[in-house]
Amino acid sequence: MATTEPTTKRTVLQGEPPFTVDDLLTFPDDGNRYELFNGSLLVSPSPTPMHQYASLRLVRILEDAAPPEFQPLQEVNLRVGPRDFLIPDLVVVPTEALDRTELMFALNDILLAVEMVSPSTQTRDRHIKRSVYAAAGIPAYWRIELSEGPSLYVHELAGEEYKPAEKHEAGEIATLLAPFEMSFDPAVLVRPRA
Repeated sequence: MATTEPTTKRTVLQGEPPFTVDDLLTFPDDGNRYELFNGSLLVSPSPTPMHQYASLRLVRILEDAAPPEFQPLQEVNLRVGPRDFLIPDLVVVPTEALDRTELMFALNDILLAVEMVSPSTQTRDRHIKRSVYAAAGIPAYWRIELSEGPSLYVHELAGEEYKPAEKHEAGEIATLLAPFEMSFDPAVLVRPRA
């Protein structure tokens, strides 16, 4: 198994702020997750094990519920504008978009964006990404608050903004209609496999 050893060297990034998506594409592959918001660089470490586990569980739930014309994917590249580039934790896209997408999905391919809130990404996931996804016209945004048991916050697009979130707590069945019909208890995202 390959690992990246910690280093005291600084990563030197090409370009100067405000960064563009084209600048970002020249950055080194150094193990960090680089995103852009209005040209400002957002850097995140790799997700925690529980974040990864919950994300994987949600992909399985979505795959089991999805008709063949929809495909859930983890951590895709999404160019929102020349200075906005995000990597949602999970998305649902039309299956036919897989063959025509090499590096970045078109905005209109994203039917659902999902973020698992981590301590280091709270503000980003609760506010910044919600507003960017709404402005981009993404029909649905789910925010998973792992620290709440977990809780699922469902945001549905109404015009250019999301309606107030519908909250589904661990222990209750969330019945959802978009991007396709499905039901699940958010608690299963963190529950050990049987």
